[in-house]
Amino acid sequence: MQQDYLLPGGDASISALPKVSLHDHLDGGLRPQTIIELADEVGLDLPATDAVQLGDWFADQSDSGSLVEYLKTFDVTTSVMQTREGLERVAREFVQDLHADGVIYGEVRWAPEQHLNRGLSLDETVEAVQAGIEAGIEDVTSAGGRIRIGQLVSSMRHTDRGLEIAQLAVRHRDRGVVGFDIAGPEAGFPPSRLRDAFDYLASEFFPATVHAGEADGLQSIASALIDGRALRLGHGVRLAEDVRVEREDGDSRYVTIGDLAQWVRDREIALELSPSSNLQTGAIEAWGDELEDHPFDLLYQLGFRVTVNTDNRLMSNTSLSRELAMLSDAFGYDLGDLEVFQLNAAAATFLPLEDREELAAAISDGFDQV
Repeated sequence: MQQDYLLPGGDASISALPKVSLHDHLDGGLRPQTIIELADEVGLDLPATDAVQLGDWFADQSDSGSLVEYLKTFDVTTSVMQTREGLERVAREFVQDLHADGVIYGEVRWAPEQHLNRGLSLDETVEAVQAGIEAGIEDVTSAGGRIRIGQLVSSMRHTDRGLEIAQLAVRHRDRGVVGFDIAGPEAGFPPSRLRDAFDYLASEFFPATVHAGEADGLQSIASALIDGRALRLGHGVRLAEDVRVEREDGDSRYVTIGDLAQWVRDREIALELSPSSNLQTGAIEAWGDELEDHPFDLLYQLGFRVTVNTDNRLMSNTSLSRELAMLSDAFGYDLGDLEVFQLNAAAATFLPLEDREELAAAISDGFDQV
């Protein structure tokens, strides 16, 4: 059962608002009970066999302040996603859970190369996930709802399979895959290592979002833009390192924006910010360790195209509605601010222009009704 989150003052249900999810990992959004059942089928030992306790274990393990430690929890989730049946079930439930949280369009990212241990080919993994997505959409439609989902195929930045995975993504561009991503340990593995993959994607006019500015700084972001031709930045929170606050006068802040940040802002390159995850992995440690310290509001006030995301709903014990509620509480955002975040996300999707315009209209209509 999804929790209903309200705006401060209780005058509007955030959960009921139409939302767009851009940065949400398939292997980071499993239901604990599903993990238990799939683990039993494949003979995998788990740290807990009660759904509540297992969910608590994931949250505790993820709250380490280190991206490397955070990523270790995925050893468990990917282990139960090595068969066609496992992938289909996880993808189907993923769609159901997004719909229950009010998401009307989502892009789900995952790395096919991590799901080959039981004999599936790369293409078979993509086909299995797509089958699950379509089944989930049918479940939503049959119940009178609506949702649209696109796959983002990720390459693990440290395995040197970038070109192979980019070619996989393009092969499935008309069968559910809408974009490409690179994920995994950021520090020491800049996007420039996968330059051949990004060159290929550019030659095929295929869009990419790149994890950058989470566990590494401005050089990683620059490489994502230059080498990766990134149209969005996965997290990108450390772009705030290129914004210097000169002085504060009451409610006013006077800042100097560096060339890199200026480029991102002027070209409206979306930042896929994930507040809870950014706290857990230490991505915002330069600013503090509380949500109120997150540079989200600074970037928003300066006119960057900020979007709100969950990253990994299981590991962060969160939902998109919860992230929006937390930001509203921390920074005093109202319904109008939340609509801006959703319209920013709609504009940044990897949909055709006409579809993005329809999505924006659906969001505005939904907010008007509230």
